[in-house]
Amino acid sequence: MIELLEGRFIKTFIVVMEEKSFSRAADKLGYVQSTVTTHIQLLEQVCKQKLFHRLSRGVKPTAAGEKLLKYAYQFVQLGATIEDAMNEMEQPRGTVYLRMQESFFLTRFSSFMQHFGKEYPEVKLRISSGFHQDILDQVLEHAIDFGILPRDPKRNDIVFYPLVEEKLIFIASNTLMMDVETEGVSRLNKEILISFGTICLYHTHASKALKEAGIQVKDAIELPSLEMIKQSVACGIGFALVPEVAVQHELDAGTFKVLPLCPESYSMHGLIVHKNRELSHPARLVKSELIKPSALITRM
Repeated sequence: MIELLEGRFIKTFIVVMEEKSFSRAADKLGYVQSTVTTHIQLLEQVCKQKLFHRLSRGVKPTAAGEKLLKYAYQFVQLGATIEDAMNEMEQPRGTVYLRMQESFFLTRFSSFMQHFGKEYPEVKLRISSGFHQDILDQVLEHAIDFGILPRDPKRNDIVFYPLVEEKLIFIASNTLMMDVETEGVSRLNKEILISFGTICLYHTHASKALKEAGIQVKDAIELPSLEMIKQSVACGIGFALVPEVAVQHELDAGTFKVLPLCPESYSMHGLIVHKNRELSHPARLVKSELIKPSALITRM
């Protein structure tokens, strides 16, 4: 089979899988749609399997297509690794893919990214945001080089490198805090928990801490960004569990107050990589720089 495979076919296959559409894949790749169709047909001939169900709107992968995806990512990675190996004697260059929570990028990673870019200008960092399970899935599928998670997934096929411990705090507006001081923490039974949703470990952590404190909030709302959560808390819509570093400016300015819920909570963020992933030279540089003790100290 190997002599019949072409990198173009594999790349087209991956983009069709991600876009779930031949036409959108063609737009992304800069091809006409007939070229995408030809690439997939030739790949199906090589694999001797149908890879997609053609639907009225887009496509859906067959079982064979789902199975091929993991190997397609590995195929592309191998090509990048070979290219990197040929370039190691020169200025490091290449692309490294990482996925992490938005709040971690804003509070920790953006400053690291600036520093790394100055040291290695030919290495491009491609960042995407997500939450625990989809970050883990992307690493397991070899779709990205690294993920950054708020806790160790404790899997035999994943290597976890501790990076930084975050203190988690419940924040509230000044008005809500005054009510809590007057009525006690039971006042929170009438309030709304604001979070990224149940897919986020912070939400799970908050729910557990509230249950242990005997608090059952009346409702919860899900917001897509840290800034929206902060603005909603400031407006008095509810309260939230967030990393302390993410709201340090607001705490210093008196915009938020820390709710008196004990015990203190912490989350150990770490870098994860598939144990069988052959890291490129640029990826090894990112890893070595990230795991340095001072790499992710915030510059407030």
